[in-house]
Amino acid sequence: MSSVAQHRHRMRLLRRIRDAASATGYVAGGIGALVAVVIAAHTVIATPSYAVTIELKGAAPERIENQRRHAEDEAPLPGTPDTGQLEARLTQSGLKLGSPILIRIFKAQSELEVWMRKDGTYERFATYPVCNWSGMLGPKLAEGDKQTPEGFYTIGRRQLHRIGRWPRSLNLGFPNAFDRSQARTGSYILIHGGCSSVGCFAMTNPVIEEIYTLTRAAIRGGQGLVPVHVFPFRMTDENMAKNARSEWAEFWRNLREGYDAFETTRVPPRISVCDGRYSFQTVAPGEVGETLPLDVCGASLAAMESLEEFASLARQSPLLSRLGHKTPKPVWQQAAATLPPHLKGAFDLYRNAMAKVARLVAANARLPPGQRRRLAKLDPRMRNSSQASCNQNRASCRKFIAMQAQRDQRAIARSERARNRRVRAATSNR
Repeated sequence: MSSVAQHRHRMRLLRRIRDAASATGYVAGGIGALVAVVIAAHTVIATPSYAVTIELKGAAPERIENQRRHAEDEAPLPGTPDTGQLEARLTQSGLKLGSPILIRIFKAQSELEVWMRKDGTYERFATYPVCNWSGMLGPKLAEGDKQTPEGFYTIGRRQLHRIGRWPRSLNLGFPNAFDRSQARTGSYILIHGGCSSVGCFAMTNPVIEEIYTLTRAAIRGGQGLVPVHVFPFRMTDENMAKNARSEWAEFWRNLREGYDAFETTRVPPRISVCDGRYSFQTVAPGEVGETLPLDVCGASLAAMESLEEFASLARQSPLLSRLGHKTPKPVWQQAAATLPPHLKGAFDLYRNAMAKVARLVAANARLPPGQRRRLAKLDPRMRNSSQASCNQNRASCRKFIAMQAQRDQRAIARSERARNRRVRAATSNR
């Protein structure tokens, strides 16, 4: 097959993929269309360099179109700034490479903004189209649910990645303190290149190169942590009203407090976590201080410690390790009866989190086949995935399990000491 014929054949296949995906439709606010197509190199053309892979996970039509366009010629998406003129654009805006930055992401609009500090406040430097993100509106709940997170995160020096599938990427640091206090799990959630995503934000390679450069320069310039604010949509009155009946409406109202705090002052607020909510302290213009990680109040810290102790116990208990989003009610009741009283709060948090995952899975199953997301098997989140998957016939696996057991015992001991300190402090204050 000639190179021209190969190209025409590839374009015909891509058009068929696009037309089939468009025919499935998209339900606003729902799970979305699912298309996962791999065109192997040996079936399309003779050389591997022409292989085309399209991975569309829970994608709306615009994300499908983004991947089609990216697979065809990798041209910049509409609205992409000229990444080859970074220095000139900075100079034109009166900004300097190395200044502190803020990143904001809006899922529904598929947009990522970079703001840079200038004269005491932050000025928007660029808005980039997000080529692809997976899942639907709403936060990430569990490892394997293919959701992208929502909330307030920070990126430090160790979260700048220069190896792996994507040569440049930024690790969001999910789960943060709020996520952990809500028993949410997941790992390695990135802002990266390309246009395929399973829980991450894919920006294309030229765009992530620019975002990576700005982030690294800000950290090297003295910004210890770069804040990243991830929202389901632009938090306007109109958008809030449209989504007022969502089960996440209360959570989104909490996120809007942080959105409004920045919109009012144009300075990232100081953020803490307490009693299952984010709290915000506005910073006046000209009083820009070091960005700090999320502060955690005593109640949320106690919840995280209890969840960690509960997870450690669950890994050693045949009954507790069975708990998950498919667990029937009698098993939950039986498990509750075996727990020490001080872990009741952690148990309730975990059970509520699993109930939310179960609703997500049930809603997905009710959709027509063409609109369902291919959810991975959601194992109980307290189970150690590495331990479950390694071969116990190997000495290295047995050693790993023994080390994990030792860590669990140390975590339980630390939690017990912390609980005793809280009891003594409460007694002494009477």
